[in-house]
Amino acid sequence: MKILEIKNLNYSYPDGTKALDNINFSMDMGQKVAILGANGAGKSTLMLHLNGILDGKGKIAVCGIGLQKSTLRQIRQKVGLVFQNPDDQLFCPTVFSDVAFGPQNMGLSKVEVESKVTKALAQVGLAGFEKRSPFHLSIGEKKRVALATILSMDSELIALDEPTTNLDPRGRREITELLSKLDKSMIVITHDFDLARKLCSHCVLMARGSIVANGQTDKILADEALLYRHGLI
Repeated sequence: MKILEIKNLNYSYPDGTKALDNINFSMDMGQKVAILGANGAGKSTLMLHLNGILDGKGKIAVCGIGLQKSTLRQIRQKVGLVFQNPDDQLFCPTVFSDVAFGPQNMGLSKVEVESKVTKALAQVGLAGFEKRSPFHLSIGEKKRVALATILSMDSELIALDEPTTNLDPRGRREITELLSKLDKSMIVITHDFDLARKLCSHCVLMARGSIVANGQTDKILADEALLYRHGLI
């Protein structure tokens, strides 16, 4: 089953700048896909279309459900976005409150919410952090909490924007290992070739709002001429 299908997606910013140019892309359930590209390639803009934050022209379907106003709530329960800067995602006074926010808004009981928070924090290696302030955590811990806010909602597709940015080598390694253990479909926007190679068997390369390569990660990363042409090496 295709967890994501994008057909003829186009988007221009209010000033007329073309950000996405006829994007066609699909991925299977359980697949982990890296999205590569230089700054300004359209990667983050594409991610913001996956659950309707941005609304371009074209068709997007998640688990066979077309994205439109009437299905927006349903789609947002299936697609979780993890932003590059966790401070854009964390806003509550405690880690528990941040991770519980989604399940609470889904109308779950107190017991169900507590169970989902406990499970999500354990998945990201932060069991026992419930009462901590997210604003006093390290950048790596903040990124884990941001991921936990999505895991607590049981999102079927997780899209992460530069999950290893601003992390030291150990932090990058730990995040890579964490993501590889999660049994989730993922889209990973990254400049980190090592992360892409270890985590994602499939890779999409974007340039100037278009997909210029789509195939096996190892094959694309081995094509130095292609990477050089599009500003990645």
